[in-house]
Amino acid sequence: MTDANRKTRLGKTGPSVFPIALGCMGMSGMYGPSDDDESLATLREAIERGVTLLDTGDFYGMGHNELLVRRGIEGLRDKVQLSVKFGAMRGPDGAWNGFDARPAAVKTFAAYSLKRLGVDVIDVYRPARLDPNVPIEDTVGAVADLVKAGYVRHIGLSEVGVETLRRASRVHPLVDLQIEYAVITRKPEDAIFPALAELGMSATLYGVLSRGLLTGSKVGPKTDMRNDLPRFTGEAGARNAAAVARFHAFAAERGMTPAQLSIAWVLARQPSLVPVVGARTRKQLADVLGALDKPLSPLDVAAVEAILPRDAIAGTRYGAEQMKHLDSER
Repeated sequence: MTDANRKTRLGKTGPSVFPIALGCMGMSGMYGPSDDDESLATLREAIERGVTLLDTGDFYGMGHNELLVRRGIEGLRDKVQLSVKFGAMRGPDGAWNGFDARPAAVKTFAAYSLKRLGVDVIDVYRPARLDPNVPIEDTVGAVADLVKAGYVRHIGLSEVGVETLRRASRVHPLVDLQIEYAVITRKPEDAIFPALAELGMSATLYGVLSRGLLTGSKVGPKTDMRNDLPRFTGEAGARNAAAVARFHAFAAERGMTPAQLSIAWVLARQPSLVPVVGARTRKQLADVLGALDKPLSPLDVAAVEAILPRDAIAGTRYGAEQMKHLDSER
């Protein structure tokens, strides 16, 4: 059984949270159909098992995810922290229509999130991306206004680079950066993680399972976002499946599932940071939390990195157009 009292601090000024966070995006159709009843049961069980940080976004399912989280935390608000992303613009057909982080939009998004979540305050509020048309100082300044007014407790960022982090942190203390990180996605080690340490910030790490690539998850129907991701398609997809098979064999030798090995590697490599793992079912949740009871030795870490060196996987983590707009990739 996992120890519910284990905690990791988000930066110098942030809350202490359970060492694994629950990412709720997949509960709103981003990887194909999901079941609300099972999602709610998973949310409840995660909280019962000690998970405190729940990560959502107002654009996941166009509000569906926040309404689902609201039901999941009913009567349990004092046991959780809510991390909410904002800014992505969606159409009624599910289309992605750009990004808006103007101060007035920030406050509008927050008003709707508070209402959908059924809470008085959001624990960590963050733009999901950098808006190229709005200085980061203006966006963070708007969230700082929400902090002063009591609607937000802490400010975070997502997928931004070092220069943006420095500029934003001069406006208001930041608790964490949400960034993709896994054994096959290690670029943040080069400049971003050192900058976070210098600025007294933590990170919440998504994509730890590389959207199921590391676990061998099969890509679903057209609504599954992975159909548009280079690592899952064509020649790259075939090459990557072969590389991951060796990873699976190593996990089996250690009596671990591929998900547990993926998470344990991150926890061993970055013990002060918090993986955000998107379990959609109670079975997946139990698998994920099992990683806490199976820490890796330095020799195991080195062995994993020998099986999956930094250049082992073909294809970028998003499509070319999205990669072009990621401030963290500059």
